[in-house]
Amino acid sequence: MEDKMVKTISLVVPCFNEEETLPLFYKALQQVKPALRGAVLEYWFVNDGSRDNTLAELRQLQQKDPQQVHYISFSRNFGKEAALYAGLQATTGDYVAVMDADLQDPPEQLTEMLAGIEDEGYDVVGTRRVNREGEPAIRSFFSNAFYWFINKISSTPIQSGVRDFRLMTRQVVDAILAMPEYNRFSKGIFSWVGFKTKYLSYQNRDRVAGSTSWSFWKLFSYSLDGIVDFSDAPLVLASFIGIASFIVALLAMIFIIVRKMIFGDPVMGWASLASIVLMIGGLQLFCLGIVGKYIGNIYLEAKHRPIYIIKEKK
Repeated sequence: MEDKMVKTISLVVPCFNEEETLPLFYKALQQVKPALRGAVLEYWFVNDGSRDNTLAELRQLQQKDPQQVHYISFSRNFGKEAALYAGLQATTGDYVAVMDADLQDPPEQLTEMLAGIEDEGYDVVGTRRVNREGEPAIRSFFSNAFYWFINKISSTPIQSGVRDFRLMTRQVVDAILAMPEYNRFSKGIFSWVGFKTKYLSYQNRDRVAGSTSWSFWKLFSYSLDGIVDFSDAPLVLASFIGIASFIVALLAMIFIIVRKMIFGDPVMGWASLASIVLMIGGLQLFCLGIVGKYIGNIYLEAKHRPIYIIKEKK
């Protein structure tokens, strides 16, 4: 009898300056709704400090469909990771989906995701892009390089091209919410909690409206956070650099002493010496930067500040 009970799918949708896409997103999801085996859709939009009329659009949607549409509005911009966490905390559905409002995540795949959970026994059905058409070549290169690098140094595997767009059971969501860390990298967290997971492939899609807020620098900073959050390999690298520098300096010192004893030549090459000193100093600063990044994350965790602050919720 339980299998025949009406299920609820909660949709978590982070929003930052998405006033143009929200009506299109809601319309697209309503069109998919009849194919979701009678499941009830519960929308949880999270306004992440948008500077346009996103909040006004959310208010209109909520008034139009007060039973299913809910929204959370932050006091300022806290970032997508905070928005995802806030949305997951607010959900009450049997299943929870994470989606972007720009419709780069194909809504029609929700039907296949639901089948994967209910018919095939998966706990998570996620998505991954099989190509990056329409994306700048330099961004695609660094994205692929990031996935290659993090999978080399981290014990938590993260597939290339994986999106946040996924459908999860309540058990999986509860496991994710049990990790209230301040520095969050959701792709890593989704993978770290485990559970039986399946990925659906799809072709890259362009935004239906508006423009992305993810600049190259933001993506680069986000990738650094992912590396630091899920690997201590950079700290090991810093240690190896220090040991290698010491060994090279020791060998150089022995060479200079032996040459002086055998040939009696004065030690020459002040320009090269200055270059070596600058190089070693640069390596030391690089290693300090690595250590500083980890210490900075510890500092943020130790302050126990809230991940987000809600200004309005309905």
